[in-house]
Amino acid sequence: MSSGAYHGFGDKALPFLKALGFHQNREWFHDNKAIFEEHLNEPRGQLIDDLAARLASRKIPLTCHRKTSTFRINRDVRFAKEKHPYNTHVSAVITRSGTKKDQGLLYFHVSPEECFLAVGFYSMESDELRAFREAIVARKPQFDATLEPLLALGFAFDLENSLKRTPRGFEAITDPALLELLRLRHLTLSRRFTKDRLDGTALLDDLTELAEAAQPFLNFGWRVIDPVRAAREEASK
Repeated sequence: MSSGAYHGFGDKALPFLKALGFHQNREWFHDNKAIFEEHLNEPRGQLIDDLAARLASRKIPLTCHRKTSTFRINRDVRFAKEKHPYNTHVSAVITRSGTKKDQGLLYFHVSPEECFLAVGFYSMESDELRAFREAIVARKPQFDATLEPLLALGFAFDLENSLKRTPRGFEAITDPALLELLRLRHLTLSRRFTKDRLDGTALLDDLTELAEAAQPFLNFGWRVIDPVRAAREEASK
């Protein structure tokens, strides 16, 4: 499959993923793999290539690579209750290193059920999350200011996995808005998008816009968690 400039996902992208949900077997996937490659996998690769180039040209400290930024269509079912072998979405992350293990990310998710963009810090180590919470309390006005560009684009914090109780050490906090932030397990914001954004360069444009708007928020987080991570790594030597 030849590569080239990103011009959108194929018109069979979402129908393929929907059908894959009904045909969770290797035979069907093998018979239809050419559709996956042409309408989903290769466009995703082109999107990643073009986005990496845009970010570099704008000197935004994020990048992505076809091999290290994308999630496989094959599911890891070793510890899953649901044993279906294939994901019914395609997705990728954009981080400072271009790998999925780096904190402070952009994420895009394409599926028949929902398409969305996300940004933030997901599944931090406990010491990183505590430091982030402490920084929010200590510098709340500064933190709020970092969110303004994202809120203006329609992004909102993901509240589904919030703690029911205030985390230990923050019991004295009474402000409802601050408590909502402190109870977050993941400091991520997201925004859904409609399937027409899969046409042309719309999704590429949206991701570029998000990367620029996210810089204050990501920089705030990196300044908090990078020293924590460095100290942990030094202590483990």
